[in-house]
Amino acid sequence: MKRLLVLLLVLGLASTALAADNAKAEGKVAFYANITAIEPLMEAFGKATGVEGQYTRISTSKYLATVLTEFEAGKLQADVLQGPLPVLEYLKEKGVLAPYTSPAAAGYPDWTRKDGTIQLFGIEYVGLIYNKELVKAADAPKRYEDLTDPKWKDKIVMADPSTHATTIAWLIGLKENVFESEADWMKFIKGLAANRPMFVASFGPTPAPIESGEKLIGISMPKYIITKAPAPLDWARVEQPLLGTPRAIALVKNAKHPHAAKAFMDWWLSKDAMGLLSTKVGEYVLAPGVFPPIDGMDKAKVIPIRELSDKETKEWGEKFKTIFAD
Repeated sequence: MKRLLVLLLVLGLASTALAADNAKAEGKVAFYANITAIEPLMEAFGKATGVEGQYTRISTSKYLATVLTEFEAGKLQADVLQGPLPVLEYLKEKGVLAPYTSPAAAGYPDWTRKDGTIQLFGIEYVGLIYNKELVKAADAPKRYEDLTDPKWKDKIVMADPSTHATTIAWLIGLKENVFESEADWMKFIKGLAANRPMFVASFGPTPAPIESGEKLIGISMPKYIITKAPAPLDWARVEQPLLGTPRAIALVKNAKHPHAAKAFMDWWLSKDAMGLLSTKVGEYVLAPGVFPPIDGMDKAKVIPIRELSDKETKEWGEKFKTIFAD
């Protein structure tokens, strides 16, 4: 039995070494992602594996069109894809993805391993961030409903709820996961609208007016506390859960660099890489015991919400347009 265990260990190490050699021989791996500010991770991957990581950032709104156009033309450059879960699920239906279960995901929660093809690794969490030089922590919202307080009138910034899909999904997520009734939720929506928030195109522009003091608080992403440092930003420790859409990763079918692609996915899901993603980018990741270095975030309850269908997004966008215009 001891000889058998030793033999299995040797074979396993040999297999790992061979995989690493094959990845190095391919030389590079191409990564398409909608996540931002991950250059430190790409550099760390290269140092750890000797394989060059080539990162192309594609916005969520252009992601499907870009990938499908390249794939159908037989010119998809990516070996690995990262994006919102529904995007990757759709790409799987179209035959774009390859099955792969990474051993690096063994310690992740069971619900993150979707189907042997798509692996969840994080949640694109949304919260309330504010200017800590102009707002005392004691005065920051304790519940989402506090955003309806007249003291926040003309002092809120958020992505446009009539057009920004993630904000629309977040608002519906509140209805489905936080508020006890639809009446309570609608009271919140109308109260928020009554405070006349400033609209921007997406989450990206939300920190700037808060940092400058033009606005005091925003519906945004707590990760900006890290990526916009030393901007005077903090997050409201609301009693309710933080919500967000799941982030996922998968390999491309017939990838040009299949061994490097597996090596990249294994590394990406490792605790070291998730630690970098959390520390350097402020992301909320699903690797056990890893949290962004944002005070109190390790105690927050962060839950995934469903992505809306295109039809739902359009219909709710129209409704929010009417409500927030009144």
